[in-house]
Amino acid sequence: MRGGTRLAGLIALVPALLLAVSCGGVGGATPAPGGQSGYGGSGGAGGTGGAACTPWVAPKTCAAPLPALTQRSWHHSIESPLIVASGSSNHRGRDLFLVPGEPQWIIGKFAYGIADKDLKDEEVDIYLLRGCTGSWEKLGTAVTTQDNQHATEEGVDDSGGRIYFQIPAGKELGIGRHRVHLVVAGDLSSTDLYIEVVPKGTHVFAADVDGTLTTQETAEFASLLTGSIPKSNPDAPQALGELAAKGYRPFYLTARPEFLVDRTREFLDKYGYPPGVVHTTTTLTGALNSAAASYKTAGIQREQQRGLVVDWGFGNRSSDVDAYFGTGIAPESHRIMFQFTDTAHNSRRIDSYSQLLGEFAALAPVCP
Repeated sequence: MRGGTRLAGLIALVPALLLAVSCGGVGGATPAPGGQSGYGGSGGAGGTGGAACTPWVAPKTCAAPLPALTQRSWHHSIESPLIVASGSSNHRGRDLFLVPGEPQWIIGKFAYGIADKDLKDEEVDIYLLRGCTGSWEKLGTAVTTQDNQHATEEGVDDSGGRIYFQIPAGKELGIGRHRVHLVVAGDLSSTDLYIEVVPKGTHVFAADVDGTLTTQETAEFASLLTGSIPKSNPDAPQALGELAAKGYRPFYLTARPEFLVDRTREFLDKYGYPPGVVHTTTTLTGALNSAAASYKTAGIQREQQRGLVVDWGFGNRSSDVDAYFGTGIAPESHRIMFQFTDTAHNSRRIDSYSQLLGEFAALAPVCP
């Protein structure tokens, strides 16, 4: 469910957002023999040279008509309908980067109403749009968890009401971008997530959202109250689009509360930002200051540990600086702070994204 249909439930969660908006940051084909489908040969790291390559660029759209859905009975015929009656759904899916050969998890959270009440021990059907093309296929059905029922996967603790579904052998995702649609069997409410399977060595840029891509740090708070989408900083979509076209995969890393992931995707889509992986915190209240820095640091390190190369970081607060410096994003000019002067680590300040357009257009392409 998108913006307008969820507005009442989201506004009811404004107290959580009020804490989060000041935090400084707050979505395939089978590999061909001898290489990865959609990727060219190796290129120079950081766009500094090396053999010429043709970067893989994600499809701009990822849509197809949904299959016919059939509503089924609840496991808990009294408790679950009461939870649903508490308010509109606040479901959210977890975007992921993955590399070939590692376990492929689909992770979602299912909750309702002002109190974000978890839906537990109920069925969720899982549909896949493989490679963002063709028609939907059903991968299977998962059951939402009780608290701490499942081990942490991909940095997501089991707070209850979650699904952790491992894609079975023979149905693994190949290189590319994939959309997953999660449907609660009892009422057919739903949410989406995106998974990008990329080769090790794929180049990535990390970008905060609030105050970095939006025009103000608190813009999402005001927009949520009115049901609108906040404005984008001029030329930011074009600048990041230039990076994506050169082979750098977008990683939108925000310390916003988890329930804002769909609105974050709506913002990116509305203004034409390149599609990528969107990570919020996995909490209801988001993260502030040092907690935001720790959250972003852990998120970047997780991608580095799976073999991705995070070359650029965009932010607007000290928490962004701390995360980008602490994870080794270098040189200094690749840690870009929008209208913020970093006196601690000498990151690069810009006052307009127009300053980056020519530079990014001139970068050499990069490939794994």
